[in-house]
Amino acid sequence: MLSSFETILVMPDTMQVTQVPMQEHTPSAIPNKPKNLILRRIGVISLILLVIILIVFGIFAVTLMPLKDVYAKTQEVMVVGKEVGVALKSQNLDQMKEKLAATRVKMKELETTYGRVTGLSSVPFLGLYIQDGSHAIKAGFAGLDALENAVLALEPHADLLGLKGKSKFVQGTADDRIQTAVKTMNALLPKVTAIAENVKVLQKELVAIDPSRYPENVKGLAVQSQIQSTKDVIDNAATLFVNAQPFLMNLPKLLGEPTEKRYLVLFQNDKELRPTGGFLTAYAQFRLVHGKMILEKADDIYKLDASLKKEFKAPREILTFHKGVYTLHIRDSNLSPDFKLSMQQFEEMYNTASGKEKIDGIWAVDTHVLVEALKILGPMYLSGKEFSADNDKRCDCPKAVYELEDYSTRPVGYVREDRKDVIGILLRDLLQKALGVSPSQYWGRLFQMLFSEINQKHVLAYFKDSAVQKSVESFNLAGRIMTSTESAALLKYQEGTWDYLHVNNSNMAGAKSNLFVSEKITKDTTVESNGALTTRLTVEYKNPFKGSDCGLESGGLCLNAPLRNWVRVYVPRGSKLVESKGTQSPKDGKPVLMDTYDSLDKTVFEGFLVVNPLGTARLDVTYTSTVKDSVNGYKLLIQKQPGTDKQEYILKLNGKDRKKFELLSDTEVQL
Repeated sequence: MLSSFETILVMPDTMQVTQVPMQEHTPSAIPNKPKNLILRRIGVISLILLVIILIVFGIFAVTLMPLKDVYAKTQEVMVVGKEVGVALKSQNLDQMKEKLAATRVKMKELETTYGRVTGLSSVPFLGLYIQDGSHAIKAGFAGLDALENAVLALEPHADLLGLKGKSKFVQGTADDRIQTAVKTMNALLPKVTAIAENVKVLQKELVAIDPSRYPENVKGLAVQSQIQSTKDVIDNAATLFVNAQPFLMNLPKLLGEPTEKRYLVLFQNDKELRPTGGFLTAYAQFRLVHGKMILEKADDIYKLDASLKKEFKAPREILTFHKGVYTLHIRDSNLSPDFKLSMQQFEEMYNTASGKEKIDGIWAVDTHVLVEALKILGPMYLSGKEFSADNDKRCDCPKAVYELEDYSTRPVGYVREDRKDVIGILLRDLLQKALGVSPSQYWGRLFQMLFSEINQKHVLAYFKDSAVQKSVESFNLAGRIMTSTESAALLKYQEGTWDYLHVNNSNMAGAKSNLFVSEKITKDTTVESNGALTTRLTVEYKNPFKGSDCGLESGGLCLNAPLRNWVRVYVPRGSKLVESKGTQSPKDGKPVLMDTYDSLDKTVFEGFLVVNPLGTARLDVTYTSTVKDSVNGYKLLIQKQPGTDKQEYILKLNGKDRKKFELLSDTEVQL
């Protein structure tokens, strides 16, 4: 041990050695010097160890003891934080204010206690974790600031939004209250800006925390993944608000404050699916004056078609896939899956209609919105029929959907001039019922339903004002196909490093077969050694119901008939088709390969197939993509087709099942 110790002991060059006269030694005295040397050296070692022990215990005293206090304070913050969550779920603004104040007190106590260890933030290794704690506390305060500003912004409108709180607008009619609220919205805009700044601070602090430096598991607890998932949840919520900010800032303008706005509302029948969500069945014209909605006109889309002063040549898509149609009608103008482009085509045709009015924008809703509204407002009665959300056994669908189809589609032995204007009238009556009562009765639930429907792409909007259009695009209300320049609503998506998928189906016949047909989409992606991707995509269509009586002479209601389906698969630009199976010629039904072309900054695989009642169909597509697999794993954006509901998705990576879900909205997946 001595020799080994000495090998690492370096003597200073400046040390002087003094020679002393030789002395006579007794045998017992011979080992004295080496023993003294050993003792001295052991003493040095002991001293060094003692210093190390003192340092370690000092660190424990300075850090671990305060950290126990930090843990205790963190638990107190979590208790009051959960109480804030309870108040939020109950939509009680007064209770939220109280609990937020209590949370701030506990957060300040935590910050003070944590200050006792922040001096060690520069210590190697340990300091990184100390810094993470500081970032987390700062993020917590930013979150509190955002919530408090949100409560201050919402409180004056509590009654209008169906929230529990001290509202300033409880007097007068519903129209009076909403007009007063809209007029005062401009005063809320600074609060929106303040909340956005709070959210930016929150995101900045969270970005500084690196989950990868934490262990994956501690005593069975998934530490690293829990930190990452918490960051993702908070970051996604923060991103949603940042994206919504431009929309909120433009909301007064949208609602006709200070200048009135005029809109067309299109009803898309998603049971006869088209690229933007459904066949354009009816339309209504509204004016918004300081938030008050005034219905000016509601009519059948066929009447609008009949009023066009110009005939439009049918494009390739109509001539190829539609049945017996040789011109472009305004009811078929939504051919692009990008809602803005489809509405620009609609507007071009609308401008040739007799009696047209100047409009500021176009909204589109489908039957899903109608049914969800009826769930809140209750049944409506029109033309001797009941329109409700209750299930109708004749179609295994909501009764309102069946009655709409029965009234507007069933053949009759006379000319029915108003065969589809019932939809516009129904929309008008629903609005009148919603606005004609105390806001606290329906409005809160209706607002929440509306935001949910926007998220699921059952409500779309297009505006001629470029600033307003940009704001709805940032909120993902505009139904855009995401590109490198149109990806504001999903900030994480980046072309070139993300995979992409959008499956777009169009019913090019007339029957309401989409009411009965379900889809299951399986995407099996293989990451090649060079990072490129090979995808095997399968789309399975199934119609388990019997066909309808579609004879004109018998007067049957033709809901379920063969689905003539025009299908387009949008994938990353530059993708190459390897193989396709399941598509056929629209003319003679013979098997053909899918066509390939570029559109909307994507590569498109296009084809046609038929799904019969009590039948199935399957589309298989294999293709390669130039997208590179990043160091952070495989990333995919799936864009939902408007008008679809609960499509089943199965994602596989390198042949293994990784994720199964129902597609309810545009979805980003990271594996």
